Amino acid sequence: MQRWWPFSIPQEPIDFVRGLFTICGAGSPAHKEGYAIHVYTCSASMDDSCLANADGDLLIVPQQGELRITTEFGVLAVPPGHIAVVQRGMRFSVALQGGGAARGYVLEVYGGHFQLPDLGPIGANGLAAPRHFESPVAAYEEEPRDFTVLHKFEGELFAATQAFSPFNVVAWTGNYVPYRYDLSKFSPVNSVMRDHPDPSIFTVLTVPSPVPGVAVADFVIFPPRWTVAQNTFRPPYYHRNCMNEFMGLIKGEYEAKQGGFLPGGASLHLCMTPHGPDAPTFETAVGDAAAEQAPARIPDTTLAFMFETNWTPRVTTSALSSPHVDRSYYKCWAGLRSHFDKDRRDPMVAGDKAAPSKVGGIKHGGAPKTVPQGPTAGPLSAQAAQAL
Repeated sequence: MQRWWPFSIPQEPIDFVRGLFTICGAGSPAHKEGYAIHVYTCSASMDDSCLANADGDLLIVPQQGELRITTEFGVLAVPPGHIAVVQRGMRFSVALQGGGAARGYVLEVYGGHFQLPDLGPIGANGLAAPRHFESPVAAYEEEPRDFTVLHKFEGELFAATQAFSPFNVVAWTGNYVPYRYDLSKFSPVNSVMRDHPDPSIFTVLTVPSPVPGVAVADFVIFPPRWTVAQNTFRPPYYHRNCMNEFMGLIKGEYEAKQGGFLPGGASLHLCMTPHGPDAPTFETAVGDAAAEQAPARIPDTTLAFMFETNWTPRVTTSALSSPHVDRSYYKCWAGLRSHFDKDRRDPMVAGDKAAPSKVGGIKHGGAPKTVPQGPTAGPLSAQAAQAL
């Protein structure tokens, strides 16, 4: 479990490639398995140079400063609030639109490609719509000049020079292209009665794994939306799970943290590490749940995201020793206290006449006599088997 303060933007001229800073990763680009997570901080454009990444696809999430990404297929304007995906092997150059500086996050996947999640029972409409993903119109450069092509192969950078721009492609056809997406077009689906849904309900793009139910990587956002669930702890609840969660904040304040988690910063929670809202958020949410909860809107001024992966990462030495590490992160949970009341009944089930659950068995009053499919803690006991 770790958290980083916002990463500093360099004062000296540093372009996108030289401003990449690797936080963590797992797997191997040689085996085309796994991923890496980076942040970028840059203060200069990639003049007369480009990058081609043979190791995998890059999902770029700007947090500060608009990027102008020139590719062999054309140009993508990518401001904060948008994302861009540059797929394996494509040559591209990053310029800072309007000068200034830029900061953001990058998810690199070594195997597979990003795709829309299976909507399942959601049906045809919801989450990210295919029609909102945009690929560039062809554009080309023909002026002769010295150009440096950087090639990333198995984590190493190689350079070659040529006397012309690689962006001299007049036209293209096909569907293996870079693309961008405006996150404000995401259509959230949420609980309209009770309980807090799993964050997978906010998946924008995913790279599936061979194991059903888990992914090599998911890109998840926590967008502006209404929360209306009643008798419910509305912030993301305390949990631990099999996935590893890297979070970043594009703007505003994340709903589960009232301080410390800032735009341009990051946090990492590994497999089965307990985590959840900080103490002030918990106290506020418990008070709201005890009262009559009015619909509330998470404002348009906030936008957080998560890279979620089944592969447990190794954090780089440079990330662990960074001056931006928040050494007091654990203190955000100091002061948590129990609000348990053994005499309080859940009003949602106050009229339930079913018999109480059978301790140590699997039979519940009023429940169908079926066994859910999935992992179990062990074989059924003889008593449990008889209860069926």
